[in-house]
Amino acid sequence: MRKITTFIALAAISFTSIGCDRFLDIQPEGKVIPVTVEDYRKILTSAYSKYPIHKSLSALRTDEMVIDENNSDFPYYRELAMWKDSNYDAETKEFQWADFYTVIFYLNQAINEGSKTMNDSPEKNQILAEAYALRAYSYFDLINLYAKPYNAATASADRGVPISLKADMEALLKPSTVQEVYNQIHEDMEKAEGLMVEQQQAAGANYKFSKNALMAFNARLALYQGDWNKALQYAQAVLSVKAELSNLNTSNTAPNHYTSVESILALDNPLNTNVQNVIFASPELISKYNSATDKRFGIYFEKNSNRYKVIKGGSNNFRVSFRTAELYFIKSEALLKLNRLDEAKEALLKVLANRYTPAGYTAVQNEISPMNASQFMAYLLDERFREFALEGHRWFDLRRAEQKKITHVVNGVEYILQQNDPRYTIEYPMSAKKNNPNL
Repeated sequence: MRKITTFIALAAISFTSIGCDRFLDIQPEGKVIPVTVEDYRKILTSAYSKYPIHKSLSALRTDEMVIDENNSDFPYYRELAMWKDSNYDAETKEFQWADFYTVIFYLNQAINEGSKTMNDSPEKNQILAEAYALRAYSYFDLINLYAKPYNAATASADRGVPISLKADMEALLKPSTVQEVYNQIHEDMEKAEGLMVEQQQAAGANYKFSKNALMAFNARLALYQGDWNKALQYAQAVLSVKAELSNLNTSNTAPNHYTSVESILALDNPLNTNVQNVIFASPELISKYNSATDKRFGIYFEKNSNRYKVIKGGSNNFRVSFRTAELYFIKSEALLKLNRLDEAKEALLKVLANRYTPAGYTAVQNEISPMNASQFMAYLLDERFREFALEGHRWFDLRRAEQKKITHVVNGVEYILQQNDPRYTIEYPMSAKKNNPNL
C-alpha cells in the first residue's frame, strides 16, 4: 500500500507548501491558480485522500457488531450504536456531511475550471473522468445515508440531499429529490464513461477510478435502483474483462486486500482502526459461518477470549470499494429477479467454490440445489452478509432489502431498531442544519 500512501502524502505536502485555500481560491491577486494537468491531479488526489470514512460509522448501526464498552474510545461511538441521530452527546462522532461536500468542492473545481484551463491530452480526459466518477460516487453515498432507499414510485417526491455543481462552499442549497440526485449521478457517470482512459489502475494506484471501476459502480447503481437488466449487463461487462477470484484454499490473502486479484477500486476505508478496536463481531454474524469449512472465517476473524475481533480491516491495506466477487453477487441477484434461478445459482457458486473447502463446497451445492426462488434469495443475502462482513455493504443492504429489527445492548440497556424503522434513514447532522437553514 506504499504507493497509495505516498501519493496521498505527496498531495498533502504539495497543498501544505502552497496553501490549499490559496490554490483553490482563484481570486486574481496573490493567489495560485491551477492550470496544468499536474495542478489538477494534485486537486484530485486531495479529493481522494479526503474521502469520508463513513462506512466505519455505518457498521455501528448494523447487526455485524457489538460495541466494546471497555474500550477507551467507547464514549465516541456508543450513541451511534444506539441509533441516536439527534440530541446526542457532544463527544459522539458525527456522521460525515461537510466532508462529502468538501470533496465535491474539489471535484467541482476540477470539472468547471480544469476543463477550460488544461491543455487537451489523454491525461486531461482521465482527470476529468475521475472527477465526474468520484462526484457521482459521493452523491451515491450521500443519498444512501441521508435519504430513503430508491423507490421508483416515490423517488420524485422523497427528500434527497443538496446538489452542488459549483466550487462554492458558502451556498445555502436546498435538498433535491432522490430522483434528481440519481439523475445527477447518472449524468456524471455518462460523462466519466466518455472520457475515461485507464482500463484498470495498478495496485497502489487503484484508489483511482478506471473503466472497470465505472462499470462496477454502474452495476451497483442499477442494483440499488432495481434495474435488473442493467445490473446484469454491467456485471457481465466487468466480468468479461476481470473475472478473477481469490481462491482461499490456496491463498491467505483477504479478498478485500488492495493487492488481491479481486481489487477493482481500493478507495474506501470501511473499517478504520478506531472502529475496529471498539467492536467485536456480533454473535449473529459469527453464527452465519461454518468455521470448519468456510475459509473466510479464519481470514476475517480472530478469537479474543470468548468473542471475535475483526481482522479484515484497520489499515490502508484493506481499502476496498469494488471487488470482483461483488459483481458475481450482483449478477446472481439480477438473474434471480429476472426469473433465471438456475443461472443465478451458478453465478453465486463460482464465488463459493473459492470460499469453502472442497467438502464444504459440495455441502453448499447440495444445500442450494433444491431451493426455490424465495429460499435462494434469503440464502444469497446471508452469503452477502458473510462475504462482505464489515466492508461497508451491510447497512446499505439492510436498507434496500429487508430493514429488519436489530437489537443492541449498550451499558446494559437494550436499544431496538424496529423493522422498517425511520432511523434506517440517517438524519441530517446537527452541524449541517445549524449552518444551513434550508435543511
